Amino acid sequence: MTDSVLHVEVSRGVATLTLDSPANRNALSRAMRAQLRDALAAALADDAVRVVVLDHTGRVFCSGMDLSEAAGGAAADQGVNEFPDLLSTIWHSPKPVLAAVRGPARAGGVGLLAACDVVVAGASATFGFAEVRIGVVPAVISAVCRPRMHANAVHRLMLTGEVFDAATAQATGLVDLAVADDDVSATVEAQVTALAAGAPAALAETKRLLRSELDFAPLLETSARFFASAEGQEGIAAFREKRPASWVPQG
Repeated sequence: MTDSVLHVEVSRGVATLTLDSPANRNALSRAMRAQLRDALAAALADDAVRVVVLDHTGRVFCSGMDLSEAAGGAAADQGVNEFPDLLSTIWHSPKPVLAAVRGPARAGGVGLLAACDVVVAGASATFGFAEVRIGVVPAVISAVCRPRMHANAVHRLMLTGEVFDAATAQATGLVDLAVADDDVSATVEAQVTALAAGAPAALAETKRLLRSELDFAPLLETSARFFASAEGQEGIAAFREKRPASWVPQG
């Protein structure tokens, strides 16, 4: 039986889905993707649920794809193949989805929060598109990050892979509300209250009007191909072995 890596709580119209795999920094492992997919489906099918909240245990919100599972796999075997459906479910959810980010988010983890309707981040949260530094491409997550973020900012940050703070994330459009760490819970609660005050059908239709269609097909092929490429596998190995990748200038 697969261990639980996601904690689900439904209370007073709110389904809180808590990423609970701190040992691998809440990475998007096969288990995490499957459990998150099932929990989202259950929350969206439950008429008593008005708002969905993505939260996390541990210091890290989500470190992105589980690179231990990506090592050595062919393009068709890469975990990114299931990721678009997960992002699309959040993006097109008729119910508002809110992310509570209390720590670092990287790569696919940034995509996960970018698909949400409202993102609340604490001062300790940091963000980064680390893909190019390990020889892969932020293709799939670009579908949800580009509509959210200012064009020049997403261009620079995806190319450099630089880590940026919550204030910068808010200035670029990735984060909606950047607050003190101690204020995250209260801010999330206030946003949940505001969202739940909307009529369910009206909220769903408003989201439909605001959300564009996502075309993941060409992005998925690119992402999976680079994960399986020589550069991608070298970058993943270097990351896991805590050494510079072969293309990093030395001396």
